[in-house]
Amino acid sequence: MGLSVWQIAIIAVVILVLFGRGKISEMMGDFGKGISSFKKGMTEDVDVSDDKPSAQIEAPAKDAVPAEKTSDKTAS
Repeated sequence: MGLSVWQIAIIAVVILVLFGRGKISEMMGDFGKGISSFKKGMTEDVDVSDDKPSAQIEAPAKDAVPAEKTSDKTAS
């Protein structure tokens, strides 16, 4: 069962009464700003990742057990 034209019109009137014309246009403006901000962030993220590779950690962890000690524990 689909919505008829009258049902859609009634729903639209109820929404306009609850929120008002100004509030709906304000929400749509905020939604548009959010989308443009998201697109801008995505393009900036891609540009930054192309410039230089991520840094890698070379130092060993403090709590790491050397491979020689782990093999001794498994052998006994």
